[in-house]
Amino acid sequence: MWRLMTGRLVKALIFALCIYTALCLGLYVLQRSLIYFPQGGKNFNGLATITLKTNDGDVIAITKKSIGEKALIYFGGNAEDVSQSLPLLSKAFPNFSIYLLNYRGYGGSAGKPSEEAIIADAEKLFDIVHANHKEVLLIGRSLGSGVAVHIASKHSVQRLILIAPYDSIQEVAAKKFKYFPVRWLLQDKFESWKYAPRIMSPTLLIAAEHDEVIPRERTINLFSHFPKGIADLKILQGVGHNDIENNPEYIQLLRGVW
Repeated sequence: MWRLMTGRLVKALIFALCIYTALCLGLYVLQRSLIYFPQGGKNFNGLATITLKTNDGDVIAITKKSIGEKALIYFGGNAEDVSQSLPLLSKAFPNFSIYLLNYRGYGGSAGKPSEEAIIADAEKLFDIVHANHKEVLLIGRSLGSGVAVHIASKHSVQRLILIAPYDSIQEVAAKKFKYFPVRWLLQDKFESWKYAPRIMSPTLLIAAEHDEVIPRERTINLFSHFPKGIADLKILQGVGHNDIENNPEYIQLLRGVW
């Protein structure tokens, strides 16, 4: 009887291990489809664009030109059609030329998104903008905050604004999938905390009181990694991750950085 029970237990443990391994494999294979949710089509409704040539094909950035030396580059969220952010950014920064990057697979851009690809495209866009504008402001929202931090850590920018930012996608994912070895499985980690100490530009972090996507501690931990006196953190009351702009202070904070 004991041998029979032991045999059944061993079989059950092996079966459970097989299921767990299969789930881990599934997470590994599908991980980018859990991070990136491409939005937007090829119809830009008359908006101006510039094209970045990549090994995956053309990557599109939406632009709105303005007279003057100031420019804004915007990196959006993982499920954002960045063209929808243009009206509010235009209102907050009326005298800026504005550039909004469509990640690979988003908004008519070719290819598939990945951390390496997005950072490479962001670098190309920054080089183009910086060559034509003396003063550059970077804004990154949610996923895009990691892109903006990376670029700001390598280049001189006048200001950096991070909306609903995180210290790393790895830490966010580890909490959501706490029973899986996320730190071993994840390829695109967007470890902003590593780059924050290198940033010398005045930085504003804007968090939502009820952010249901980025836990508050992830934003606070990122804030703690900036050099002393470089960054400010503002938490907007009564809003969540996807409606942070509904707080009346939001647009005032954007306007107030310049």
